[in-house]
Amino acid sequence: MARTDRQPRTRLDPDARRAAILDAAAEAFTDQPYSEVTVSSIARRVGASDALIYRYFAGKEELYTAVVRLAIAQLLERQAAALEELDDGVPVRDRVRAATEVYLDHIASHASAWAMPLRYPGGEPAVAAALRARAREEYVGRLRALLAPSSQVRHEYALWGYFGFLDAACLRWVERECPEGDRDSLIDAALGSLEGALGDWAA
Repeated sequence: MARTDRQPRTRLDPDARRAAILDAAAEAFTDQPYSEVTVSSIARRVGASDALIYRYFAGKEELYTAVVRLAIAQLLERQAAALEELDDGVPVRDRVRAATEVYLDHIASHASAWAMPLRYPGGEPAVAAALRARAREEYVGRLRALLAPSSQVRHEYALWGYFGFLDAACLRWVERECPEGDRDSLIDAALGSLEGALGDWAA
């Protein structure tokens, strides 16, 4: 006699299945360092077999890199959207502030995952680290376009140094569990470091 108490199995199209696997992987890498996550643990989270995971991704490294790539793309899209909403006459300092506020939103939404590479340097695949390095170049390029600084070597160091300062400050913010009341102080400190390094916002 056929059983009638089984729930019908939901079949997802390939794009939806891939997105579900990425969501499960993002959760796994948030909860544990890269070295402790397995393909099997991700499969259990998504309710699938290891074989199904491998149908979409070559392995854990490719999964992790895809998660990192997606997070970077989402951050850049949100920052661009926030800047587009500002009026043309908004001062450049306020534009940098708007982009930084989006960055803090991004960090707060998955603080542990964001902080993991900073807490465990060298703990992620080289391909993912290279992806982050290229993203940093993109961040610096966007900041350069926003500020239009001079060609002084000092200003080049100021642009790159800003993100180092910001990440160090944000890591401390994460360690304090991202208190909402600290956001303005953090952003003011970061913008102050950039202004001091540039010498002037109108550099």
